[in-house]
Amino acid sequence: MSDSAPVAATGVRPPVVRALRGGEELVANLALAAMVLLPLAEIVVRPVLSGGIPGSIPFVQHLTLWVGLLGAALAAREGKLIALATATFIPAGRRRHVAEIFAAFVGSSVSTILATGAYDLMLLDMEDGTTIAAGVPVWIAQLVLPLSFAVIALRLVWRASPAWAGRGIAAVGILVGLWLGLTEGILEAVPIWPLILLVLVAAVLGAPIFTILGGAAVLLYMGDGDLPVFVPIETYGLTIQPHLPAIPLFTLAGFILAQGKASERLLRVFRAGVGWIPGGTAIVCVLLCAFFTVFTGGSGVTILALGGLLFPALLRDGYRERFSLGLLTASGSLGLLFPPAMPLILYAIVAQVAPDDLFVAGIVPGILLVVLVAAWGVREGLVTGAGRHGFGWPELRAALWEAKWELSIPFAVLGVLFSGFTTLVETAAFTALYAAVIQGLIHRDFSLGRGLHKAFSECVVLVGGVLVILGVAVGFTAYLNDANVPGLIVEWVDAHVGSRLMFLLGLNLFLLLVGCLMDIFSAIFVVVPLIVPVAAQFGINPLHLGIIFIANLELGFLTPPVGLNLFLASYRFDRPLMEVYRATLPLLAILGFGVLVITYVPWLTLGLLEWLGRG
Repeated sequence: MSDSAPVAATGVRPPVVRALRGGEELVANLALAAMVLLPLAEIVVRPVLSGGIPGSIPFVQHLTLWVGLLGAALAAREGKLIALATATFIPAGRRRHVAEIFAAFVGSSVSTILATGAYDLMLLDMEDGTTIAAGVPVWIAQLVLPLSFAVIALRLVWRASPAWAGRGIAAVGILVGLWLGLTEGILEAVPIWPLILLVLVAAVLGAPIFTILGGAAVLLYMGDGDLPVFVPIETYGLTIQPHLPAIPLFTLAGFILAQGKASERLLRVFRAGVGWIPGGTAIVCVLLCAFFTVFTGGSGVTILALGGLLFPALLRDGYRERFSLGLLTASGSLGLLFPPAMPLILYAIVAQVAPDDLFVAGIVPGILLVVLVAAWGVREGLVTGAGRHGFGWPELRAALWEAKWELSIPFAVLGVLFSGFTTLVETAAFTALYAAVIQGLIHRDFSLGRGLHKAFSECVVLVGGVLVILGVAVGFTAYLNDANVPGLIVEWVDAHVGSRLMFLLGLNLFLLLVGCLMDIFSAIFVVVPLIVPVAAQFGINPLHLGIIFIANLELGFLTPPVGLNLFLASYRFDRPLMEVYRATLPLLAILGFGVLVITYVPWLTLGLLEWLGRG
C-alpha cells in the first residue's frame, strides 16, 4: 500500500514498510531478469544441447504472469493503474473526493472477487498436482494471482482518500467482494445489467480500466450461475501464449535506452541529417518520437520521456508554441506500426497471425504516417521561417559515428528475428541485452547498477498496468465467445451491410470511437475477436485488418475529449487541456487522412509482403 501517511507523519517510512516495498520490487525485478537470462541461455545452449534448456519456455511464460501481476500491484501502489481520463473533468473538491471513494469501493470489490476466483483456481491445480516443468507445481506460479488482486484491492482502498473515514467507506467494497465471491449462486437470479452499469459509472469516475472488463466478466459469469474462477482461468491461460513474454522484454529495452543519452545522440544525428530542410527540427522530433515509441509500446511514455528535451528544442529554433505542442502530442504514438511495437505483438496473439508477417505489413503504413506528420513540420518551417541548422558533412559523419550503435538496433532486431535462428521472445531478450551493452558498456552513460534497477522498476510498473488489463480482458472475451456474440455480429452485418466499402467505413468510425474511449491494449483483446470473423466475410486479409485496427486506435490517442495523449501532453507541458485540443486538431485531420489511405489501399500493407514472398 501507499505509505504516504506514515511518511508524512514522521518523515521516515517504518522498517516493515520499507522491507515490504523493497521485497516486492526485488521479486518483480528478479522475475524480469530471469525472463531476460533464460531466453539468452536458450540461444547459446540450443545448438549444443538438442531441444535446449528443459522447461525454459514454460518457466519464461509463467514468469510473465509474475511480472505482470506484481507490476500491477506496484502500479496500484504508485497510482499508475491505467484508467479513463474522464475523472479529470470532475472539479477538484468534495465532488471529486466522493467520486474517488466510490471508484475505489467498486474497484476494490471487483479486485476481491477476482482474488477469490484466483484462489479457487490455485486450489484446483494444487489438488490435480499439475507441474510447470522440472517438478515445479503450477500452483506456485498461480499464487501470484490471488495475492496481487488482494493487494490491489487494499491499495485502491488506501488511495481512495487521505481520511480514514473515506478509506473505511471504500473498504466496504472488499467485504462486498468477499461476500459475492464466496457465496455460490448468489447472483444467478439477480438482474446483472444494473450491476454492470454501476461498474461502468465507477470507471468513468476513475476506477482502473481492468475493473470494467474484470467486473463485467465475473458478473456475467456469476449471473449465469457460474463461479468467478472462470476469469482467472482465462487470465492464467494467457501465460501459455508463446509470444506474450516478448512484450515486457522489448519494453525493457526501450526503458534502458531512455535511461541513457540515446535520445540526445539520435537527436544530433537527425538534426545533422535533415536540420537544413525547412521544418528540419520538427522532422527530427517526429523521427525521434517514432523510434522510442516502437520500444516503449505506450505513446505516453514517449511524451513523458522526451517532451522535456524536444519541446524546448522546438521553441528555441523559432517554432510556434501551439505547433510544437500539437506536433509532440501527435508524434507520441507514431511508432506503433513499426516492429516490434507492443500492439503488433498483441494483435498477432489475439488474431492468430504470424508476428513477423505483421511486422513487415506495418512498415509502409508506418512510414506513410511519419511522412504526413513530417510534411506538416515542413509546412511550418516554410510559413514561419523557423530556424534551420546548416548542413555539414563533418558534423553528420561525427553524429552518425557517435550514434552508430543506437541506429543499428532496428537492423539488429530484424536481422536476428528473420534469421530464423531465434524465436520472437529470444529476439526480445537479445534486444534488451544489446541496449544494456550499448548504454552501459560502450557509451558508459548508463549505470548497470542503479540504471538497470530504475529501468527494470519502471518497465515492471508499465507492463503490469497493461497485462492486468489483458488478463481480465481475455476472461471477458471468453464470455462473449460463449454467448456467441461474434456469430450474432456476423449475422447482423450480413443483413445490414451491403458492401466491403460500407463495412470499412463503419469500421473506421467504430474504431475511432473505441480508440477514444478505450486503451489500445484492452481494445485489442476485446474488439479484435469480434471483428475478425466479420472482416473475413468481406475477404479482408487479417494482416491488413490488423494494420487498419492499430492505425485507427493510434488516431484515437488524439481524439477529444478523452484521447490519452491529450491528457499526458497537458500534464507534461503544463498547458490547459483546451489548448492541447486546439493544437492537435490539424494533426488529427492529417493522420485521419493517412488512416483512410491505409484502409482503402491494401497494397500499402500487403505489397511488401508479396514482394518478399510472404503474402
